[in-house]
Amino acid sequence: MLFDCFLASLAKPLAFRAKTKNQDSHVVKNYRSWVYTCSEQQGDSVDQSARRDFERFVHEVEPSLRRALIAAYGIERGRDAAAEALGWAWENWDRAKDLESKVAYLFRVGQSKTRGHKTPIIFERITPTDRWFEPSLAPALAELTEHQRVAVVLVHGFGWKLREVAELLGVSISTTQSHVERGLRNLQSTMEVTDNA
Repeated sequence: MLFDCFLASLAKPLAFRAKTKNQDSHVVKNYRSWVYTCSEQQGDSVDQSARRDFERFVHEVEPSLRRALIAAYGIERGRDAAAEALGWAWENWDRAKDLESKVAYLFRVGQSKTRGHKTPIIFERITPTDRWFEPSLAPALAELTEHQRVAVVLVHGFGWKLREVAELLGVSISTTQSHVERGLRNLQSTMEVTDNA
């Protein structure tokens, strides 16, 4: 598939950024050490059970959340937004653990937390090993509307169901289908693809 190698380059683990009650933002390389560091700073107020529950929560939610936010905002802002959303989840764990639509809610949190930090959408990584996908794909994806880009990347790149993407975007399934179809047409037009090869 055209997206496979491109999307694999997006799937690298992210560093988590969070604010504890007593200090500014900091970055820790993985969520286990992040949870451990935050809980140590907060003293005995965080028990082992809450830490394990949060680790399970992150293991379940983080890959989908990261992919959705990267699809919407590009690599840099998407990864920051995912980190901010998971930081919010830890700070508001009593509320976050009971969310019905965890990924969709945290997607909105990530959007809100990074709204003031707008950066250009960047999908290209310049390394010799990243040439396994069509070079014009990244600029073509950047030209799509946010909803078209998210729908196309998640449905065709990561195999999400239309229902899941619709829930994430807060739109109907038929609207999501329209975003996918229009996004694919725009990609084909921009990349000058004439067949389904």
